[in-house]
Amino acid sequence: MARADDPLTEHDLFFAEEPAGQLERAFALLSGLEKMRVEKSAEPNRLHISYSLRDYSLEGLESALKKAGFCFKENLLNKLSKQLIFYCEEVQYHNLNTPEHLTKSNTPVVFAKLYENHPHGDHDDTPKELREYK
Repeated sequence: MARADDPLTEHDLFFAEEPAGQLERAFALLSGLEKMRVEKSAEPNRLHISYSLRDYSLEGLESALKKAGFCFKENLLNKLSKQLIFYCEEVQYHNLNTPEHLTKSNTPVVFAKLYENHPHGDHDDTPKELREYK
């Protein structure tokens, strides 16, 4: 479930020119998804999408669209940028679902435990009988 503090991820989908009419079909399909914002671009064969990583990923969306018969613009630059985006989104999703460490909210407790386990003050390992020897 998306939270108010989740950042929205925005990307452009570049569709191939063939088959004709796929941009309109993709727009209708993606617009029907919950928590997805889709806008047509001024450039032909391009859609601008916004979503939360808790709900969708670009890799999952493109995979589902390809299975539905949509074709994307495939050149070397697009392929490389997609792979980088897929990796970054995977890391961001993992980070969103990793619980925060308690060290930030329990700083006094953490340092008290550290202080207990750390030798400090006048601690001397020399046996008492040797310290008092005169």
